[in-house]
Amino acid sequence: MRSIAYAILIGLIGAAMLHIVLVLGLPRFSAEDAYSRVLGLFEMDSFFPLTRAPGTTGLSDDDPFLRVAVCGFSVAGGPVRFSAGGDVPFWSFAVYDSTSNEVFSMNDATAVQRKLDVIAATPRQLTELRKLPSDALGAAILVEMRDPEGYAVVRAMAPTQSFEENARDFLAKASCETFRAEN
Repeated sequence: MRSIAYAILIGLIGAAMLHIVLVLGLPRFSAEDAYSRVLGLFEMDSFFPLTRAPGTTGLSDDDPFLRVAVCGFSVAGGPVRFSAGGDVPFWSFAVYDSTSNEVFSMNDATAVQRKLDVIAATPRQLTELRKLPSDALGAAILVEMRDPEGYAVVRAMAPTQSFEENARDFLAKASCETFRAEN
């Protein structure tokens, strides 16, 4: 009986210590999530190319065959349009919310004419966008953002040195801007 009580006491003390460590350590881990790191780039509403060496945010482009750029954005002030095009063998695109959950992804094989054209918006903004004439949106894919803030990642493949310039050009021309419909 005494050993059972001792085991329970040790278990409770261990659980309390673990709880204290987790509670005290949580702010450190929550400040280092991907969204916070993207915001640390100070580049809202434009794609920021990542480098091989991790910068001050800890974000880096560590794949030898892909060039990567990220864009932090908010749809609170209006829908955001992502676009890019160019001559690369492969590209991919993903939208994440502020908790780093993937909301949408696609690549060149699923895009119209291999061009990136996506508009992210709140449900209410999407309702308004759908009322616009079809030529105002073009071939844009509409993506619903339940969370008004997020970030987008675009990757361009450069399998050999000869594709390097095209991949960097693709990322340099990629845009992440508030969408304004011309009436």
